[in-house]
Amino acid sequence: MKKFWAWGALIFGLLYFILPLIGMTNFSLKMRRGVYSLDAYAVVLGDPRFQETFTYSILMALATIVFGVVLVVPTAYWVRLKLPGLRPYIEFVTLLPLVIPAIVIVFGYIRLYNTSSWLPLTGSITGTNILLMFGYATLALPYMYRSVDTGLRAIDIATLTEAAQSLGAGWTTILAKIILPNVLVAVLSGAFLTFAIVIGEFTMAALLNRPAFGPYMQLLGANRAYEPAALAVIAFGITWGCLGLIQLVSRFQKGAQSPA
Repeated sequence: MKKFWAWGALIFGLLYFILPLIGMTNFSLKMRRGVYSLDAYAVVLGDPRFQETFTYSILMALATIVFGVVLVVPTAYWVRLKLPGLRPYIEFVTLLPLVIPAIVIVFGYIRLYNTSSWLPLTGSITGTNILLMFGYATLALPYMYRSVDTGLRAIDIATLTEAAQSLGAGWTTILAKIILPNVLVAVLSGAFLTFAIVIGEFTMAALLNRPAFGPYMQLLGANRAYEPAALAVIAFGITWGCLGLIQLVSRFQKGAQSPA
């Protein structure tokens, strides 16, 4: 009886998520009346605004990933090595973006960094881009920190650090050549999740008036019929592609470790 209910719950969950996706995909293929076609996808992919916003979001995602790695890896490493008593507080801080809405965060940014403040980041395009990147890094912080912390938990960082210091390595060398390679899979997992978050984020980019992919999706959905469905399928594919890459990298790492 328990197995029956377990299978029933699994089937219900699959239908709940898959049926809307099938319906959306089917609708996106009906732009040409009476036949299935990829016309909606061709229109979307050929739109200069799509190319501009998608390229912008990719660049912002890469910048956010680099900033997140530089911020999180040394912090998580130092806390685990030297300040284990602070771990509960650090974890609490990193979880705050999950409970504080993005609209609250971005309004705080606008209030603190507007053109009349001590650091007028919103007064220039470059400054606004930097501010948006910080916002993206904040949203991705729970996922990046958890991924890196889990990776550090799987290795003996104290022994690795002592061995490296006995050979004359400095802190930069230890982080770049010893710690980072050992937690590379965890970092990549956090990076792929960060990429998926940045690609689909709407609130911060819209309120900071930046040409990101999320606001473009909303604008297209308000004015077109078939193209938004095609765009949603593309965005869904990107997200699942990131999750698939996480699994692929994890399996590759396990396969590489098995012969050893």
